[in-house]
Amino acid sequence: MPRYMVEREFPQGLEIPTTPEGQKAMLGVVGNNATEQVTWVQSFVTDDHTKTFCVYDGPSPEAIRRAAGLSELPVSKISEISVLDPYFYVGAAS
Repeated sequence: MPRYMVEREFPQGLEIPTTPEGQKAMLGVVGNNATEQVTWVQSFVTDDHTKTFCVYDGPSPEAIRRAAGLSELPVSKISEISVLDPYFYVGAAS
């Protein structure tokens, strides 16, 4: 399954409470993603909470956009990515 970086912008800031309501919202995103065979792997949030960089596995960028639409999440950019691990090269030159 291809892996993608999804960039999102939240001009007003993204705040997800650590409450049962926040948990319900996150589980809703996971459920909506599943309808499009999309898996949310991990997200990174800027310190001002206005941008996120989210790693997703999914069949296509279109599936990720559809899943985002179901959760009413913005999508600024989707890029297919692969892992570049600095430790992969340790010992490889030997």
